[in-house]
Amino acid sequence: MDLGLKDKVAIVTGSARGLGAATARRLALEGMRVVITDISAEAAQATSARLNEEGLNTICIPADITQSAEVRKLVEGTIAAFGGMHVLVNNAGFPRDNYLAKMSEEDWDLVIEVALKGTFLTCKAVMPYLIEQKWGRIINISSRAYFGNPGQANYSAAKAGVLGLTRALSLEDGRFNITVNAVAPGFMETEAIKSLPSYELIKERAIKATPIPRAGQPDDIANAVAFLASECASFITGETLHVTGGRYG
Repeated sequence: MDLGLKDKVAIVTGSARGLGAATARRLALEGMRVVITDISAEAAQATSARLNEEGLNTICIPADITQSAEVRKLVEGTIAAFGGMHVLVNNAGFPRDNYLAKMSEEDWDLVIEVALKGTFLTCKAVMPYLIEQKWGRIINISSRAYFGNPGQANYSAAKAGVLGLTRALSLEDGRFNITVNAVAPGFMETEAIKSLPSYELIKERAIKATPIPRAGQPDDIANAVAFLASECASFITGETLHVTGGRYG
C-alpha cells in the first residue's frame, strides 16, 4: 500500500536508538527524507549513517529539545537541508522512576521538561510552516503509563500531558489540514529495557497482563506512526492509538 509519504520530510526526536530509530527507519523506507535528532550527537550520527548505508535518505541534526533556541535551529536546519517540513514525531522521553515521597525535584523536572515541554517546543516551532503549506502531521509518543503507574508519577504526568496537548492542537489546527495524534505504547522490547537487571521479570509480568501474549517490538510503534503520518489517516485527528497488545490497566 502506498502511504503517500514519498519525498516528504520528517523530524523524529529521540531517534538515536529504540522506538525513535525504528520509526525513523520505517518512515525512510516509505521514501521520506528523515532528520535524526537526539541530545546525543554521536549516537544520532551513528544511526543516521547506518540508515544511509541501507540506501535511505537521512541527516543528523543533534538538539536538546528542552531549549527553544536549539529547537529553532533544528527546524531551520531541516528546511535548509531538505527544502520543507511535513511530519513531526515527538518521541524523546525517558523515565526516572521512584515513589513520590522519594522522588527528587530534579527527576520530576527532567522527565517533564523532555517529554512534555520538549513536545510543546517542537510543535510550536514547526506549526507556522505546516499552517503556511496547509498540510502537516504531528504524532506524539505518549505511553500506557498515562493511566498511572506506581513509581512513575513524573512519567505518568508527562505522558498524560502529552495527550492533552495533542487534543488541544488537533482542535486548533485541523482547519489547516494538519492532523495531531498520539501513540501510546505498552511494554516494548527496546535496548534500554533489555539492559535493566530486572528485565526478564518485567517482561514476564508484562506478557502475563497482555491479551496478545508477547512483548511489543519497536516496529510495532513505527508501523503505527507511519499509518498516522500517511494519507490513509487524513481524517483522523485528536486520537490516541494504543499499541499495547490489548493491555490498558
